[in-house]
Amino acid sequence: MPMITTRVPALLLAGFLAACSAMPSATSETPPLDGTAWILSALPGRTLADGQAVTLRFEGGQAQGSDGCNRYSTPYTASGRSLEVSVRSASTMMACPAETLQQATDYMAALNSARAWRVDAGQLKLLGVDGRALATLAAQPTSLVGSKWRVTAFNNGKQAVVSIISGTTLTLSFAGDGQASGSPGCNHYHARYEAEAAHLRFRSPAATRMVCSHKGVMEQEQAFLKALETVTTARHEGDRLELRTTGGALAVTLVLVERE
Repeated sequence: MPMITTRVPALLLAGFLAACSAMPSATSETPPLDGTAWILSALPGRTLADGQAVTLRFEGGQAQGSDGCNRYSTPYTASGRSLEVSVRSASTMMACPAETLQQATDYMAALNSARAWRVDAGQLKLLGVDGRALATLAAQPTSLVGSKWRVTAFNNGKQAVVSIISGTTLTLSFAGDGQASGSPGCNHYHARYEAEAAHLRFRSPAATRMVCSHKGVMEQEQAFLKALETVTTARHEGDRLELRTTGGALAVTLVLVERE
């Protein structure tokens, strides 16, 4: 009995293979949440309040950040696209305006209710059990280049983090050529910096030598520049920046002034 063969037209076969190759692989890996940082951009049903940014960082099994009023930290588990954030969170207890507190409550409720997540066009969406978006967050900028900051506190070298002397302003700017510069309170300073991921180092800060009459300013300048030399890591969160030493001690805290 003769064998019957069926020939598939070459064009049809090519189209079939192309369609198969375009289909998502069942074994494709979901990018991990751990090590990512985000800023709240939308909370359904409300206009975001002005003030401190609401932030979320996934790191070492902890979801942590600022709810716009207080700092929080709580365990989380993620597998593939599933997500569960514990309601057993640790938080600071600062007082804030009623609107800010209500927003913080709504945000934490959304975070604790999330059961899945996805990233669309660089935005993280926290999803409820029904697939609805409970909150949308934008990716936290990772580069310091082109940013300018105002110092809010620094380590004085005597195992104490102190506020800035009233009437003075300390600043820190990061240029694209690896130069950091600013005012330590009266003079002007510059220093080479090296930044990679969370690592940051300043090399030999140098300042002008103008004599400043404001009481304590010269000592403040010297202590601030020494604090910069101890920095090894940076934590950028919303409009806040924390610079820490190798041992994890706080060296400098700053707030964002502008970004190019």
